[in-house]
Amino acid sequence: MEAVEVLTPEVGTRPACAAIGISPATVYRHRAKRNAQPSELQRRPSPPRTLSSQERQEVLDVLHSERFVDQAPQEVFAALLDGGQYLCSTRTMYRILDAQQEVKERRDQLCHPQYQKPQLLATAPNEVWSWDITKLLGPAKWSYFYLYVILDIFSRYVVGWMVASREAAVLAQKFIQATMEKQNIQPGQLTIHADRGSSMKSKPVAFLLADLGVTKTHSRPHISDDNPYSEAQFKTLKYRPDFPDRFGSLEDARAFCQRFFTWYGPRHLQGQGKGIAGCL
Repeated sequence: MEAVEVLTPEVGTRPACAAIGISPATVYRHRAKRNAQPSELQRRPSPPRTLSSQERQEVLDVLHSERFVDQAPQEVFAALLDGGQYLCSTRTMYRILDAQQEVKERRDQLCHPQYQKPQLLATAPNEVWSWDITKLLGPAKWSYFYLYVILDIFSRYVVGWMVASREAAVLAQKFIQATMEKQNIQPGQLTIHADRGSSMKSKPVAFLLADLGVTKTHSRPHISDDNPYSEAQFKTLKYRPDFPDRFGSLEDARAFCQRFFTWYGPRHLQGQGKGIAGCL
């Protein structure tokens, strides 16, 4: 629009609009708004049947009365109509209440607390672990095997993994405990991060970590990128050229993961002196 105003004194409005590629009507409309006097900018006229201030206050007093204070406008409207009294429509009652900020949900509402984004920082091995569970397709439709993996985020080294036929909090508890024993984790040394899966938030896992002096953190609800290290490792696994569409048995899944982690582990050692926990 500014370019048109600059060119207009030289070539005129229509040639300037043609050069810029906008409609002359747009330019004329903007000029009219800019040059209009405050008195010309009138508000939209009120409909002839609009309630006066006194009538609106009368409706509000009825809605605030002891008889109707806990009733919805539809109930108030029906009760008044049964008594032969008509004040206004139910929609107008809602408008009047909304103007007073008195329209809201009366049922109990779920309050969502503000979750802080987890900050995962490791300056040495075995300071922060990230763990997760992923599904591996089984031989038949709707059949799965479950791969449990614990990753050290300092080096992305897999400190423990397990393939099981089901996902369960008890299995997760035993898996984490065995991995910590193999890595010789001391109380107060480790923080374990996970998403909000049922096994990750289970009481057996929480009690185990509390007994071992391990701090646990969780991803924010419905935020998939709060556990990026485990998700990236699963993608590396499943995008391997030899990753099968389905596994024929639990032993096949374990054998493939054994080959994968044997290849994956040495590339992410960087001070990790222990071996992979293996299939428990």
